[in-house]
This record gives sequence, structure tokens and C-alpha cells, in this order.
Amino acid sequence: MIASKKTVRSQVRKIRQAPRLFATDLISACFALTFAFIARYGLEDVEARPELVNSLLFAGPQYLAICAVTFPMAGLYSRNWRYGSVSDLWTILRAVLITTALLVCVLFFMTRLQDIPRTALLLEALLLSLFLSASRLSFRINELSAPDHHIWLRRQSEQEKKIPTLLVGASDAADLYLRAVSRDRSCVHRPIGIIEPTGACEGMMLRGVPILGTLPDFQRIAADLRLSNSFPRHLIFTEAPSVFGEEASEKLIKEAEALGIAVSRLSQMTELKRAKRENTFELKSIELTDLLERPQTALDREAILRLIRGRRVLITGAGGSIGTELTLQIAACEPSLLVLVENCEYNLYTIDLELGERFPSLPRAACLCNVRRVSRVSEVFEQYRPELVFHAAALKHVPMVEINPCEGALTNVIGTMNVANAARQVDALAMVQISTDKVVNPTSVMGGTKRLAELYCQALDLEGIERGSGPRYMTVRFGNVLGSSGSLIPLFKRQIANGGPLTVTDPDMTRFFMTVREAVELTLQASAYGLEGDIGKGEIFVLDMGKPVKIIDIARRMIRLAGLTPDVDIAIKVIGLRPGEKCYEELFDINDTQVPSPVPGVFGAVPRPVPLFKLRTSFARLERFAELGDASMVLALISSLVPGYNWRRSAYRDAVLSEMHNERAGNEERGRDANLPDDLLTALVTEADGGRAGPFERGRAPRLQ
Repeated sequence: MIASKKTVRSQVRKIRQAPRLFATDLISACFALTFAFIARYGLEDVEARPELVNSLLFAGPQYLAICAVTFPMAGLYSRNWRYGSVSDLWTILRAVLITTALLVCVLFFMTRLQDIPRTALLLEALLLSLFLSASRLSFRINELSAPDHHIWLRRQSEQEKKIPTLLVGASDAADLYLRAVSRDRSCVHRPIGIIEPTGACEGMMLRGVPILGTLPDFQRIAADLRLSNSFPRHLIFTEAPSVFGEEASEKLIKEAEALGIAVSRLSQMTELKRAKRENTFELKSIELTDLLERPQTALDREAILRLIRGRRVLITGAGGSIGTELTLQIAACEPSLLVLVENCEYNLYTIDLELGERFPSLPRAACLCNVRRVSRVSEVFEQYRPELVFHAAALKHVPMVEINPCEGALTNVIGTMNVANAARQVDALAMVQISTDKVVNPTSVMGGTKRLAELYCQALDLEGIERGSGPRYMTVRFGNVLGSSGSLIPLFKRQIANGGPLTVTDPDMTRFFMTVREAVELTLQASAYGLEGDIGKGEIFVLDMGKPVKIIDIARRMIRLAGLTPDVDIAIKVIGLRPGEKCYEELFDINDTQVPSPVPGVFGAVPRPVPLFKLRTSFARLERFAELGDASMVLALISSLVPGYNWRRSAYRDAVLSEMHNERAGNEERGRDANLPDDLLTALVTEADGGRAGPFERGRAPRLQ
């Protein structure tokens, strides 16, 4: 009873919100029934037969009563018909069918349908459907009808002041955008044409806007529009550029930029935005992420779920750029426990708070821990005994590590060793080491230290294979991550906002780029295949990052996307390579053996292994010199262990070798020569002296400032 009262109140409220429409519908029902009778018998026949008029007068009030109850219940007043569409016709048809069926039932039980022709009822249903549809179509008359002369002239003047815009794509998104533009008088863009990839719709119109051709026809289209004084000043992708083909989109954007045409893309309706933004169809600049969106590798999500679900997972560097994405994607795979290890208190607080909001039921632990502290690392591992370990903690900025080599060695080398050893102590199933393409033929301390981390994990993996037990140690190598802290695009945006200049280290510098989501997804998939399929033993998983991108091209593109002209509005300043940087990054080292990988989107590389005992001995010395702050000895040790790392610092060479010789002599006198094997010293001498080991000079090696 309560429910029925609420329903009645609800329907009455809907009628009160649209009283004119309700009255119009009832009048339409009267006309529909009357015209149906007249159409069936003819006007003269109806006037000559009083029984027909009596039947009509008898059925009319009952029909009105049925309509008055049925129309609100059928939902005719629950919609804003100004935005009605073809799909809403079903609501009208349903209401008409219900009212007609009820009228037939009532008349059948009362008069057995005497003097009520069946064809008249069918005609009544058709006429009522037309009348109801017409009344709702009138809500859009203002959009469809032409304005009066003065309003038309004013609108024409407003249109001429708007920015001529060329759309790329004739899909549903373009249709929605053109609808929005036609309704929004404040929109600053005036669509003048559309280009689309297939050419199947060329010569047709979409919402009154002509489809002018295909993407390769852009130059011709632009020339034709220039002749007609409608040259576009803005090019808008209605979908992500990758949808139209990476190469074709890249070429189109370059051609548009060369003509001084700004390029943007529509924010999709499914993209989340800040609530204060008023424009649903907000334009956004073409980011590098749009151009890098390559056809996604088919992910085996079931394999990733089997890897993570129900297991205890520990992530180091959980609050960093890669660590955060790892944490969120792993949390979505339902681990039994997620342990967050982070050295930065604020980063740990942030990621723990986000996990609590997005995955409130997920068991988790937040541990402030520096991976360089072996006792703290062991304590965390013993307490939570993780089954899977993802090691993302690292010092990764090349210039910073270059001027702080001891800190880089302690975090990237000793920290990795501590985590790997702890994983072995608690019998973890696997450890995944996040690496970088800067380890390939490294010229930086960061690359050299990360290379040592790769070699250590490889040595542990090979030892486990020989013993037939122990965790799997897998290393995943990839390039620059867009959106990470200190990455390129935020730097360029900040420099453009400040009026320039944009700083580029070298005109020929190129880099491999990946989105953080893509990198983490492939990392998880490679890890799942490696553990479940027992593949990649002693190998490095190298992610497929496509083609390298020229940095100066990115700088020029971003300036044009900001509506400015490179070298005119915003300067580009070449500042030269910073210490440790190189122009070209590579995927494979000269000593790597490339092997096919069964993991989609992933290559395989087998580095030349270094014996585990040699690495441990060298790491002990590396840790000692790094703790003492002796950068020279740290660099010499890295150079001796990493093939291709050229340590060429003549100011330190003789002094470093002299100190090493003195320390070795002292160790021999005290019977403690185990920390520096002869082959290591020979390698150091050969590397530093170009293969010509000369006499040693006594003296303390200078420190790097």
C-alpha cells in the first residue's frame, strides 16, 4: 500500500512538471480516436449513423481515463525530450500499445466491441504514435528551424570570428562533438571540414559539415581551403591519433605543424576530469603518450592473475613512479598481502593512502626501509616472508648519480644485493629486478651500477639452476618512462610556461619511451611467463619500446602545440651533453646474446655472466669504499666489472691505482688478501692504464666533488 502511494505521488509529480505536454497528449488521444473512426467510415457515413457517434462518445471518455493513467506509468514524462533520440521511440510505442490493449479489453467486457470496428483501433494506434512523436519533436524545433533575418546575421558574424577547425575522424565522437558545438554558442571553434582514414564517406556530410577526404589528402585539402578563405587554424583529432595509424597520424601532425596549424584531440567522454571543468568536450594537446600509443601487445591477464593472486608480494620503491603503478596493478590482482617498502616517508604515506581508498579490504603493510641497510631489509623479509619480490628502488637520474657515485653504488648495487639475498633467505618464489636501457654500453655511473645489479641477479639465477633450488631471479629492462618524476615532458611544459628557452642537450639525441602503464603490464606478463613457464633462465627480458624518438622534435612539437612558433616565440637552447649522458640509447649490449622470447612484446638477452663469488668479493670492496666516500675507487671497481664502461679520468688514474696497490700490499702483510683477487687488480690496471700497467706511485686518490 505504501509502495502504491509513493508510485502515485511520483507520477503526479511528473505530470506537474510537464502539464502542457500531458494536456497535449490527452488531446492527441482524442483526435487519434476520432480521426480513426472518420477514416474508417468516412465523414458522411458517421453523420448518417447515430450509433457510430454514440459508440465514439461512449469509448472516448474511457480512452481518456486509460491514457491519463497509462501515459505517466509508461514513462512519457520521465525524460527530457529536448535530448530525445530514436531509441526513445520505444517508450512512445510501448505507451500506445498498452493504452490500445486496455481500451480493447474494457470495450470487449462492456459492449463486446459492438459498433467498434477493429480497423479503427489499429488506425487509432498509428495516429496516436504519430501525434505523440510530433509533440516531442517540437522540443527541438528551435534547433531545426531557421532564425529570423537579424538573428541569422548576428550568428553569421559570430561564426566568422570563430576559429576555423578541421576534424580528423567521422566517428561517433565527431558526431557528438558537432552536436555540442551546434548547441554551445560560447564555443570558439567553427568546424569547416572533416578528414577520415578510409575515404568511404568522402563527399558526404556529417551534421552539415563536409567530409573532404582522407589523411593523405591533407595538403590538398589545406590548399583548397586557403583558396576559399577558410584555411584551418586548428586540427582536432576526435579520437586518439593511434586509432588512425601511428605513421599516418605522425605524418599528419608534422604537416599541420609545418603549416602553423595547432593540433589537439578531444577528451573522450569516458576520461575523468576535474569537476570544475565546464566544457565536456574540452580539447587537450597531443601529448607524446598519444603518439607513442602503439598497438597494444595482447596481454595474458590470466597468467598475471595466476602469478599474483593469493600470494604475499613485496615491492621496494613502492612510492616511486614505477613502484606506484606496480603497486596499483598488483593490488588489483588480489594478493593475500602487499608489503610496501619505501625510503621516502611522504611517498610511502601517499601510496598507502591511495591503496586504502581504492582497495580498502586488501591486507597491506607499509615499511619505511632503506634497501642499503641489510639488517632492516632482513627484518622486513623475515617478518612478512614474501613469495614474490619486485625491486623498483633505485637512484635513476643520470646527472645526480654522476656527481654522487658513492650513493648510486650503495643504492643500486648494494641495495639490490641486500634485497636479492633476503629473498633467498626467506625462500621466495621469485624476485623481479627493474632495470634500464642505460645499462647497455654504459657511459654513466647510473648505468654502470644498474648493470652490476643485473649481473648479480643473473648470477643468483644461474646458481639456483645449478643447485636445483632457490628463487627465480628475473630482470626486466626498458627505457624512459613518460610521466615519471623528472621526466622530459613535465620539464618542457614548465619551460614553456616560463617563456622558454627549452633546453636540449644535443640536436641528435634520441631516446626510447614507454608509458608507465605499458611498462608495468609487460613487466608483470614477462614475470608470469618466466615463473610459470620456467623460461628466461639467466636472461634479461627487454621490453619492445618501438622506435627511438628525437628529443629536439619533441621540443618543437610541444611549442607548436602550445600555439607558439619554435625559435620565434620560444627558443630552443642546446646546452651540451651532461656528464654520463650519451646521444643514443641501445637495447642490447655488445656482450649480450640476443635470443627469441616466447613472451609477446618482449625480447630476450643473455649477458656474459660474471661468477657469483667474484661479484660478492667485489661488492664487499665497493660497499667499503662507497661508505668511506671514496668515489675514485668506486668508479675503478665499476669499470673493472662492467664491460664497455669507460672510466677515463686521467686526474685520478695513477692515484687510484697507487692506493689500490698500497692497500693490497698492506693486506698481504696482514694476511688479508681475500678482498682483492689478482685478476681484479689486473683488470683495474688494464682498464685504467689502457693496457700499459706502469709503476705505481704512492698517495691518496682524490675524491670527486
